[in-house]
Amino acid sequence: MSRLLAPLLAPLLATLTLLSPLAARADVVQIAVAANFAKPMAQIAEGFTAATGHQVRISVGATGTLYAQIVAGAPFDILLSADEATPRKLVKQGLGVAGTQFTYAIGKLALYSAKPGFVDQQGAVLAGGAFDHLALADAKVAPYGAAALQVLAARGLLDRLKPKIVTAESIGQAYQFTASGNAELGFVALSQLLVPGTTMTGSLWTVPQALYTPLRQDAVLLQPGKDKAAAQALMLWLHQEPTKTVLEIYGYGHAD
Repeated sequence: MSRLLAPLLAPLLATLTLLSPLAARADVVQIAVAANFAKPMAQIAEGFTAATGHQVRISVGATGTLYAQIVAGAPFDILLSADEATPRKLVKQGLGVAGTQFTYAIGKLALYSAKPGFVDQQGAVLAGGAFDHLALADAKVAPYGAAALQVLAARGLLDRLKPKIVTAESIGQAYQFTASGNAELGFVALSQLLVPGTTMTGSLWTVPQALYTPLRQDAVLLQPGKDKAAAQALMLWLHQEPTKTVLEIYGYGHAD
């Protein structure tokens, strides 16, 4: 937790576990969430609402798209980005609250196919080229898409596979393209394949971290949420054990 965020949230830390929907003055927190974190955030929000009574309104999209919406005046209280750079940029622009940025999750990239046995454990299927379409998120707006390009470049396959790349608007759409079979292969977030209560079908390769820049996903309190107790409470909740448990279930690492 940042040094400036800690004193801001300290009173809430002392009372958060005592709050109930009846005891708390319920409010609504509007958050912008990177597409890879949509399902984990929905689960986290349920626990947060049960503990505090505050409701969470979630808007999902590619990080770059959410950034553009914030710059255009979208009234989000919090951004949960898929990178470190975007929250930092918002703070510099005066749209994020200084001292509140922190890493809430460390994402993992996976190569996925809806076909069982199609993806091997070394990712050699990429070099084999026995596929027509490779889905990945738009690297201009989605950090997971940029990571996918780094993997292809590290393997020396970027130029060869460019004609087969299908660019999705977000990591969510890249997963849809792949899960539907419209693309035989796709780079997706590992979290999209580890949904509680479901059994993954198909095959995957968890891409080694050495092949791409770590996906440190940062949160930042935005100016509309600066004086909102519910937004401050949610920022605190992202540090707590219930959130860390959800992160582990979905295959994320955490910085704390």
